[in-house]
Amino acid sequence: MRTEGRAKRLPRAVRERQIMDAAVDVFSRLGFHSASMDEISEVAGISKPMLYAYLGSKEELFATCIRREATRMMEAIATGVEPDQEPDVQLWSGLRAFFGFVGENRASWQVLHRQASTQGGPFAIELTDMRGRAVSLVAALLTQSTKAPATKLEAESLAAALVGAGESLADWWLDHPEEPAGVVAARLMNLVWMGFGDLVDGNVWHPPSRR
Repeated sequence: MRTEGRAKRLPRAVRERQIMDAAVDVFSRLGFHSASMDEISEVAGISKPMLYAYLGSKEELFATCIRREATRMMEAIATGVEPDQEPDVQLWSGLRAFFGFVGENRASWQVLHRQASTQGGPFAIELTDMRGRAVSLVAALLTQSTKAPATKLEAESLAAALVGAGESLADWWLDHPEEPAGVVAARLMNLVWMGFGDLVDGNVWHPPSRR
């Protein structure tokens, strides 16, 4: 019996991980529209019918990749945060974990940020969900660490600002890979902590009164 060209039988979870790894690689290099299921199946080492059988259409596969990479990133950040430390160390450890993930998984960030954000539709919903989880994580950190009580809206708005700044800097970093992750994380830390540090201590800036 001939066996050449047949994919080795693997557990479903292993095969799906193999497919998504290949898809993230192809989507990050070619973009959603230019990526083909033929190339993804070739990189994954399986037939195209098997690719469709496991994870559906290209749209479904792309959405699955976004969800998986977002989950991986959020797990890395949550694991990296040191909740028993001082507020500045908590924030620093979270930023370091975020940029560490992006640096080690640049293809993931290409798919999560550049590709997903430009496609719109259901992919934008996946991206919004990821941002919401990130904002909730940062907001909880700010609420726990500030001396002056912060309302939920105040904490969420500040967290949204930090998440947006982190995304923008990570996107810039894709074009400047020569910069070390720790250096990039420290720049954002210095930028935001000058403001957050005062907020943690209960010091709030007010605009000058105008007559």
